[in-house]
Amino acid sequence: MERIQKLFELLAGISAEEDARLARAKAIFADNHVDVSALSIPACWRRKQRVSM
Repeated sequence: MERIQKLFELLAGISAEEDARLARAKAIFADNHVDVSALSIPACWRRKQRVSM
C-alpha cells in the first residue's frame, strides 16, 4: 500500500520535502488549546487607554 501511495505522490508531483513542510505547518497551526474566553469582552475594552484626559 505504501508503494502505491509513493507512486501516486510521484505522479501527482508531491515531493517528500513538500510533505514534510505540510506536516510541520500542521504541527504549528493545529493548536486546539486556544483560550477564547478573553474574546467575550470587546477589544476596545481590553486595550489600555492611550490618551488620558
